[in-house]
Amino acid sequence: MNGLYALKPWYADRLSGVRAALVRRTVSPDALTAAGVVCGAAAGASLAWLPAGIAALPVAVLLAGRLAFANLDGALARETGRTTRRGAILNELGDRAADLLALAGFLALAPLWLVLLAALAATLPSWVSLAGAAAGAPRLNGGPVGKTERCLLVVVAAATGWAVPALWAVAAGSAATAALRLVRLWRAAP
Repeated sequence: MNGLYALKPWYADRLSGVRAALVRRTVSPDALTAAGVVCGAAAGASLAWLPAGIAALPVAVLLAGRLAFANLDGALARETGRTTRRGAILNELGDRAADLLALAGFLALAPLWLVLLAALAATLPSWVSLAGAAAGAPRLNGGPVGKTERCLLVVVAAATGWAVPALWAVAAGSAATAALRLVRLWRAAP
């Protein structure tokens, strides 16, 4: 059920040199969270303002940056002993904001109701995971349409112009991911 999330250890390993440089320069993990939000917003703007096909490269690069910053912020905080509750809250809010800002680019390409449906659905997997964590369960990640897959679907839309199918895939896949996470949490709960 981990989907592309299964590649996270491999990806984190690829970023180890960047992480080491950030540690040496005493970069704040919160600054990386903010950079991820900026990348999500810039990806959404590129999706909205650039024609399909041409938008693919900047959207892909910006969303790759968004995912890298999402990986690096927590890893940097753990590695430097700067994990805080505030940082964890900022990380979660930053992840949701980056997702929603990237999806906001679809407002120029698809009906408002469908963009709102996809945006709401995209938050559901995190809500389920955070509810489970609040109850003492391990944090669940990944799924058929987790954060990485949502980014990939935005890139596909930027490359092809298929905004409506991409939004339906985000909505349905995110809802399925949330349901699968909920089932796993429910079965594990006493």
